[in-house]
Amino acid sequence: MLGVCYYPEHWPAEQWAKDARMMRELGLQYVRIGEFAWSRIEPRRGDFRFDWLDKAIDTLASEGLKIVFGTPTATPPKWLIDECPDILPVSVETGQTRGFGSRRHYDFSSEVYRCEAMAITEKLVKRYGQNPAIVGWQTDNELCCHDTTLSGSVSAKTGFQAWCAERYGSIDALNAAWGNVFWSMEYNDFSAIELPIQAVTETNPAHRLAFMRYSSDQVVAFHDQMVAIIRSHAPERWVTHNFIPRNDLYMDAYALGAPLDFASYDNYPLGRSDMMFKDAPAAMMQRYMRTGHPDLGCFYQDVVRSFSKGDYWVMEQQPGPVNWANHNPRPLPGMVRFWSLEAFALGAACVSYFRWRAAPFAQEQMHAGLLRSDDSKAAAWTDVVQVAQDIETLGLMSETKEQNSVAIITDIEALWVTDIQPQGQGYDYAKLEFAYYTAFRKLGVDVDFISKEHDFKGYRLIVSACLPIIGTEFTDKCKASEAHFIFGPRSASKTDEFSVPDSLAPGVLQSLVPTKVLSVETLRADCPERLYWGGRLYEASVWCEELSTDNIDIVATYDTGMAAIVRHEKVTYIGTVTDEAFLKDFMLEACIN
Repeated sequence: MLGVCYYPEHWPAEQWAKDARMMRELGLQYVRIGEFAWSRIEPRRGDFRFDWLDKAIDTLASEGLKIVFGTPTATPPKWLIDECPDILPVSVETGQTRGFGSRRHYDFSSEVYRCEAMAITEKLVKRYGQNPAIVGWQTDNELCCHDTTLSGSVSAKTGFQAWCAERYGSIDALNAAWGNVFWSMEYNDFSAIELPIQAVTETNPAHRLAFMRYSSDQVVAFHDQMVAIIRSHAPERWVTHNFIPRNDLYMDAYALGAPLDFASYDNYPLGRSDMMFKDAPAAMMQRYMRTGHPDLGCFYQDVVRSFSKGDYWVMEQQPGPVNWANHNPRPLPGMVRFWSLEAFALGAACVSYFRWRAAPFAQEQMHAGLLRSDDSKAAAWTDVVQVAQDIETLGLMSETKEQNSVAIITDIEALWVTDIQPQGQGYDYAKLEFAYYTAFRKLGVDVDFISKEHDFKGYRLIVSACLPIIGTEFTDKCKASEAHFIFGPRSASKTDEFSVPDSLAPGVLQSLVPTKVLSVETLRADCPERLYWGGRLYEASVWCEELSTDNIDIVATYDTGMAAIVRHEKVTYIGTVTDEAFLKDFMLEACIN
């Protein structure tokens, strides 16, 4: 199935019928509308203007197009900001209010905004929830984009204090859990708790982890309430959300995806590659700048598929140059077709292009569409024509994505913990996880991403690049599983409250692999240690652990002879960041055995 993102409020009403006809003739079936239209729907409080929206919906439906309605809560209008300025978020970096003038200008901790957002959502779903042309709803738009998960507002501070009171019960329990005796950080009351931002130097890591958990919970609560409202008035329609990459979300995406019928993803291979590999050698980016890195787009979609219940959608597919990356090249001819077919191969049920027509005004006027702003057909048009034919020829909708035999456990707390306490400038959890993923890609092995809570049944090999916080329920699942497990460095290195385990790292994993991390050193990426495995020489760098070796098999060693990788029965522990060659060779052996 194919779709497109359309903004009828941007164009004269006389143009809508022609647009709808052309969409149908192109082979599109779905049209997403509405997600930024609040000021046109309600230009003043209580002054609702539905005539234009009714006409737009009827016009699209007259051509047999199915409509996905996006709740317009990502862009609260100026009149609402003027009435309730405290709904604006506050930068955790500068302490300055992040003002009106773009988008996503709201604070998840603001009860005032939550009420306003739910009110406009309910108004729209009550009116259109039973409209036969509207087959599904998208919640908000790209939640948490532009670093909006965290806010340093008064609302966030008071909300965090209440959250802490509920979690810890007493201030003494909180002080003990966080180790606040250190640096005289003890609090006498929950109302005295500050946000862990803008301090003279490093703030308490347990305090920061708690704030990230609180902030994630606010996003989930906001979203859950919105989904509940949609379901109450449109019970026969599906609900989705268009995710951005998990690292940009910076919150628990599995919790965010839990109430959805399926997840969606906004796929921009060139923009994402330019940002991910901004420090890569020119020779590499010269090769990939017009195609996107061959593994990165698949990586993001494989991750998003894990948030979904079966198939997922690509709600926004890049059709040409974008406007938001550091550099914005054109795709090579045929790449839009390639990305579309790739998405179907990865399990997407629908690919929807962003956008129908390029806007000649405002912030996204340099962002390509299927049409240029003068209505001429852009380069991607012929690709979409071909994709529509490909779907028919290949019978793509009959494909079902089966569970793979290899899984990678991914975890937002791994990102939080390693961001809070990187210990070395070269350590980057996102790049480490991507390196593990690309090792399997180079071997031609498809993988599933799963959460710590996921059922391990059916997997032969389960890998995690880093899993700092786990409990005994997790290790019990490992013991009950028939899979071989590989854990990367820093796994089980922290307690739930960000302390070193009593038994040292890898904490509760010691019940599976009886080793201890005796010391850790972090190295410059360009000053690696040598790593010996299987009679071959590789590199260990950035993060190197010294592992105890009593009653355990030594798999690989550093140049000093110290153990770098150990194994016990079906569990392997890698105590270092390695090079690409090692990961490929090591994962090949793991897959074979």
